[in-house]
Amino acid sequence: MERTRTIQWEDPLIGAQKAAGMSGMEYLQAISDGEIPPPPLLHTLDVKRPATIEKGTVTFSFVPQEFHYNPIGSVHGGVISAVLDSAMGCSLHTLLQAGTGYTTLELKVNFIKGITIKTGELRAVGKVIHAGGRTALVEAQLLDANNVLYAHGVSTCLILKY
Repeated sequence: MERTRTIQWEDPLIGAQKAAGMSGMEYLQAISDGEIPPPPLLHTLDVKRPATIEKGTVTFSFVPQEFHYNPIGSVHGGVISAVLDSAMGCSLHTLLQAGTGYTTLELKVNFIKGITIKTGELRAVGKVIHAGGRTALVEAQLLDANNVLYAHGVSTCLILKY
């Protein structure tokens, strides 16, 4: 049985241009409030806008879907990594001043439990461990409604001044 999926997104440069004059917290809040379109990746992966945004912490919700599957019938590790990387990066973004950005230097993910469509909604909770002048260390956990851990990631980010 053939399946299809259609996704739509807005020009990602609209948000990027607006971001230049906003703090990271203001920018993420504007995305969450629907004032700025979310990045196309969130549409592609069907990740919901940030559910919670606090200084140093961001949470996304994610419902595993069949289109996330790898050839062996579970959610692909790249999808899980992308969701965790987004939560980690956005947690750092909450601390950044206007004119400052970041990029991922290194990413490590531990896959704890297999994820399928039967798993149900998961939340990616990203937290800043340490933010310095040039680099930051962040982490994220992928948890279900009962706080069962499915994946854990850590990342080092480079802080960029524009």
